[in-house]
Amino acid sequence: MNITALRPRFRRYLEPLAGLFVRLRLSPNQLSALSLFAGLAAMVLFATWHFFFGAVLLFVSSVLDLVDGSVARLTGRHSSFGAVFDWIVDKYVDAAVLLGIGMSGIPIVSDVLPVPPIVDTGLVMLAIIGSLMNTFIKPVVYAEVGYVEREGGKIQDPLEGVGFFGRPETVLCLCIGGAAHLLAGPAAIGAAIVLIAVCTNLSAAQRVIYLYRRLA
Repeated sequence: MNITALRPRFRRYLEPLAGLFVRLRLSPNQLSALSLFAGLAAMVLFATWHFFFGAVLLFVSSVLDLVDGSVARLTGRHSSFGAVFDWIVDKYVDAAVLLGIGMSGIPIVSDVLPVPPIVDTGLVMLAIIGSLMNTFIKPVVYAEVGYVEREGGKIQDPLEGVGFFGRPETVLCLCIGGAAHLLAGPAAIGAAIVLIAVCTNLSAAQRVIYLYRRLA
């Protein structure tokens, strides 16, 4: 079970905001583009140690990413390009924000453990790899196994609820870590990165094991 599996329960809370964007005549793809720009701006803020404001912009980016699907459902403007663009935006934002933290030079564990700074860089890279691979597994399965059923423009497959730590959990950790930096300092960001680095890769392994048991 993960937060993604609970998405249908949250949709009704997004309808008022989606209705506002429909009245503003913003298309789902335009909202995805706004999500990308907000995410890239968050990267710059994280890289320059403005962690709280970076977390706010990352939250805005995530809300836009959720709402674009609701707008597509309300307007019936589903497209194959829109579905692909949404995936691309998600991964660009995730990787960019994590890269921004790495570029900031903030100590991840070197401030509490006697390790060289290269370990901090390694943990950031491990977090990026885990974030990307945890998601990359899904399109590979779509291509190789052939899931084609769609609901609301999204392919439905068993992996939706498999993996205990996905993109929503990653974004939540980054937002909490960025906001908590005001009180806890670098330790908050460090804890978020370590958690993401460990949990995303374990979650990817969980998905591989699930696929092995189901497909092998």
